[in-house]
Amino acid sequence: MTTDNLLPRVKANLILTHDVDDGLLLSYIAAAVSYAESYQHISAGYYTNNPMPPTTEQAVIMLSSHFYENRDGSTGGFFADSVQAGRQVWDTVNMLLRLDRHQWSV
Repeated sequence: MTTDNLLPRVKANLILTHDVDDGLLLSYIAAAVSYAESYQHISAGYYTNNPMPPTTEQAVIMLSSHFYENRDGSTGGFFADSVQAGRQVWDTVNMLLRLDRHQWSV
């Protein structure tokens, strides 16, 4: 799945109906895909030409959304109530990526 195909899913996750931030979101999606490839120890650009497993796709959606919601580096909004909530996003994303990492280590 390309980053363009993930854009509608990320926007749905963020409950965004406008297109103003699409370029920004695409950059966050690209960063999240790059993180996933690195975390799973696969070559950069792998998901450009190969299918992304559903759990990895969900991790990319969550991480892209996290980047967007926290683009100023603060713990505002949802994360203001609990600093641990920000850490939980990373823990969940990494767990989802670990579920698919075994595919590449054989």
